[in-house]
Amino acid sequence: MPAASHDLFDDSTMTFGEHLEELRLHLFKAILGYVLCTLGTLYYGNDIVAVLRQPIDTALKKYGQKVAVQDDLQTKPASLWSWIKQQWGFDEPPPETQAPGDSKSSGGQGATLAAEGDQITVQINAHDLIRQLHAAAPEAFPEPPPELQEHPLSLVLKSPVFRAWQGTTEQMSRPVTLNVQEAFMTYLKVALISGLVLASPWVFYQIWMFVAVGLYKHERKFVYLFGALSLVLFLAGVVFCYRWVFRYVLDFLLSFNLAMGLTPQIRLSEWVSFAVMLPLMFGISFQLPLVMRFLTAISIFNVEAYREKRRLAVLVIAFLSMVLTPADPMSMLLMMFPLVLLYELGIVLCQFAPAQNPFDAEPV
Repeated sequence: MPAASHDLFDDSTMTFGEHLEELRLHLFKAILGYVLCTLGTLYYGNDIVAVLRQPIDTALKKYGQKVAVQDDLQTKPASLWSWIKQQWGFDEPPPETQAPGDSKSSGGQGATLAAEGDQITVQINAHDLIRQLHAAAPEAFPEPPPELQEHPLSLVLKSPVFRAWQGTTEQMSRPVTLNVQEAFMTYLKVALISGLVLASPWVFYQIWMFVAVGLYKHERKFVYLFGALSLVLFLAGVVFCYRWVFRYVLDFLLSFNLAMGLTPQIRLSEWVSFAVMLPLMFGISFQLPLVMRFLTAISIFNVEAYREKRRLAVLVIAFLSMVLTPADPMSMLLMMFPLVLLYELGIVLCQFAPAQNPFDAEPV
């Protein structure tokens, strides 16, 4: 009589109907967790939107400061190429014809402004002020002495108009909406996506509880190891994009508005889509070492092939970086360089776990 076969999961054998009931239970738990997380993100939606807006708000404020400096200097590059050389440090900046707040300009033209609430503080040069008064009424105001050349004066002017002027100026450095429902729909979209991100550990846990029943013990260890590594690589890609990529990409793209004399008006819904998709693309692309390990495990490639095809791999990485990022060279390069390093990490990862190919000439 043949020996009865024994499987690791003989004790947990279920019928098809029991599998469906188990799937229904785990799906219900996953959806319930997502709903609860979404209710929380709906309550804190303003804070989440503020976090997503932080890169573009910072970039627009920096852009406004550059516009003010360019207007004060009253200079403009002769061509786009000369402007690019100035931005990247390949050329000397143009000489300052009129520095902001220069006290030696005639008639107090170099006066500086500082706005706060309903008042503004005007800083002027005492020598220039008395010289103008002397020109208007020589009998009442004598010639100013030379020692007043380096003596600034601060005058405070108050008016409700200044508060509205300051608010309008600050509004220019914020994203805009172009229709009535856009702000609400953007708020709802951010809350739903944030709820999914927040609930994703619980959702994946429920999926795993359903799938793990059909796996052997060594297969579950494999999933534990590479699942954790995949999560770490994904979070590394997202954080890298949010903390560093956004800064350089936005400065690069907005600087073209400065060079062309344009005023950027960033639409809030479009920025949220950009702020969600670009980190997602970085998180997915950072899975490259695991993809290489998987292809090695199924004996499609080996370590020697990865080393020999290094140049071709760099070309493919450059192409994928171009496809997965916006149409600007800065974001492409910021994705390409980390992926080249991750390609080398993938080679190291494959060395520790070579493929078991039964068709190899030498026995394994």
